[in-house]
Amino acid sequence: MEENNKMNISRRGFLKTAALAGAALTLPTGLSKVFAAEPNQAESSRSNSDVAHITGHRVLGTGAAAFEVSALGFGVMGMNYNRSQHPDRKQSIRLLHEAVDRGVTLFDTGIIYGPLTNENLAGEALSEFKGKINVTTKFGHEVIDGKGTGRQDSRPQTIRRYCEESLRRLRLDSLPMFYQHRADPKVSAEEVASTIADLIKEGKIQHWGMCEVSAETIRKAHAVCPLTAIQSEYHLMHRLVEENGVLDTCRELGIGFVPYSPINRGFLGGCINEYTVFDPNNDNRQTLPRFQPEAMRTNTRIVNALQAFGRTRGMTSAQVALGWLLQKAPWIVPIPGTTKLSHLEENLRTLEFSLSPEEWKELENTVAAIPVVGDRYNAEQQKQVGH
Repeated sequence: MEENNKMNISRRGFLKTAALAGAALTLPTGLSKVFAAEPNQAESSRSNSDVAHITGHRVLGTGAAAFEVSALGFGVMGMNYNRSQHPDRKQSIRLLHEAVDRGVTLFDTGIIYGPLTNENLAGEALSEFKGKINVTTKFGHEVIDGKGTGRQDSRPQTIRRYCEESLRRLRLDSLPMFYQHRADPKVSAEEVASTIADLIKEGKIQHWGMCEVSAETIRKAHAVCPLTAIQSEYHLMHRLVEENGVLDTCRELGIGFVPYSPINRGFLGGCINEYTVFDPNNDNRQTLPRFQPEAMRTNTRIVNALQAFGRTRGMTSAQVALGWLLQKAPWIVPIPGTTKLSHLEENLRTLEFSLSPEEWKELENTVAAIPVVGDRYNAEQQKQVGH
């Protein structure tokens, strides 16, 4: 055991040395409040530690909808759903506790993940920290007898029932944030927002958000009950929210933005290629056009561009991908997920780098010149986004 501890300390020390090799630790003008908050006593006591620790915070939403969270969140989904093989329950809980210990305060799950098993894991692992961290979850996908039907159900009575069930699974008295996971074509955004407003008055939830919706839908819902955050896919290989008015609408209305799959389901981290074999029973990537062998072979050029950019700055391709998102706006909070301590360390170290706007623009232009091969979703899943 002692030998293992020495190996862990050595590995962490190496990761920190590698990460800091090209990093300028001086914070960029205008981002000091975003990337670094005043350290509290617990943080100060860790100042000599060699592990990554977040001291920065960001605010999603404004006014009564404002929600302060760590500058990077943690996506829990892949710990036991849709990401092939995974550690056992005890190991997953240990990693989630490690994330809390390192300053992560935003954890994201959803009813459909499993279904239900991911919420159960989050509840077991994180409920002891309530009041110190925030676990956000999502409703919208219909789940009957523990199985997803592929349909959407955001009727008021269903939202209420899902809220109560999520509270039980997460072992909470109030949900920090409840997202509508996908729009229900049979229920208006205004009716959903009205139901949420009632749940906020009742203390069942504190904030709310929507996922993969249009700028028009955001405006309709926000007018009834102020939104705290929009969660949509956003990364260097998928920048639709820059083009369809969603990010501009969030900026205008003071709504936060939470990019999911910020490393493109692991692809931009450089660990997935055309030879990767996905678990046929627990990985949705094998159904996505962008993750077919031919597409991955071609799209590896984008990963190579990120690696080349990071090589002279001491950054991994995953850190480059996350850093690019973080510098886009102070109200953007990516939620990368992982099952590995080394990747958690790597993700959190991203906050230690400081690059100029010109450098990020150089990266952006380089990647934009490389065509992306393959759609992000198949036809059936594509129908559920952008309403």
